Amino acid sequence: MNYFDFPLQEWTNTFVNKWLIPTLGPFFGIISDYISIILTALTDLLIAIPPELLTIILAFFAWRVAGIGFAVFTVLGLLFLGSVDLGNENIWIAGMQTTAIVLVATLLSIIIGIPVGILSAKSEKLHQIVRPVLDFMQTLPSFVYLIPTILLFGIGGVPAVIATFIFATPPAVRLTNLGIRQVPEDVVEAARAFGSTSWQMLSKVQLPMALPTIMAGVNQTIMLALSMAVIASMIGAPGLGSIVLAGISRVDVGMGLVGGLGIVVLAIILDRLTEGLGQTQKA
Repeated sequence: MNYFDFPLQEWTNTFVNKWLIPTLGPFFGIISDYISIILTALTDLLIAIPPELLTIILAFFAWRVAGIGFAVFTVLGLLFLGSVDLGNENIWIAGMQTTAIVLVATLLSIIIGIPVGILSAKSEKLHQIVRPVLDFMQTLPSFVYLIPTILLFGIGGVPAVIATFIFATPPAVRLTNLGIRQVPEDVVEAARAFGSTSWQMLSKVQLPMALPTIMAGVNQTIMLALSMAVIASMIGAPGLGSIVLAGISRVDVGMGLVGGLGIVVLAIILDRLTEGLGQTQKA
């Protein structure tokens, strides 16, 4: 099948090294500085809150959105994070570092993804353009995202946020688009007959009716962000992923299990909280 020479690797490296980094390097540096400020502030805030107080706050929200059983699980899960002993590693702090990366990346995904989803629902041409881009973003192996983020943002928490943002944004776009398109046409026609403007149609009819589907997209975005934040430990991202990575490199099964269980606890808490919020909106 070697009918012609297709030097994609050479073209890509030439583009990145001779144009992208020299030309847009300062711009990416500014983005990196802002994300670093936000990530550091959120991480410091989560670590500064006493674990007992944060557990009470999350247990209260868990009870309100998903019932007493989930509140009990939240207390036990956070008690595990605060109590397990790993010697020099503090798993509570690692859990807060992972949570901060997930929250910042998810916030960026929502800020970008929901408006793009709304515009895609309004314009079939834009939908046809956005759809293959989302397919590409979702099917590209997650490890590939780490290479350009290292070149453009170095190592640490910021490239982890960027890689996580790219990997986790497609569900926010897709399910926002789907939610807007699923609003019954007779409801849209009735609102239009009463003289609703485009903004009133969107803000008072379509978005409220699409909110459960949009919240499902936010839920999936958080889950993908958590999985990518763990993978990003390979480029120096702090958190529970670095504990799992250390367990692999030392062939320490116990350390890997502790880090893995911490990730499971965070995943279940974030999943049930966002799922419960979505069901509350549906009710």
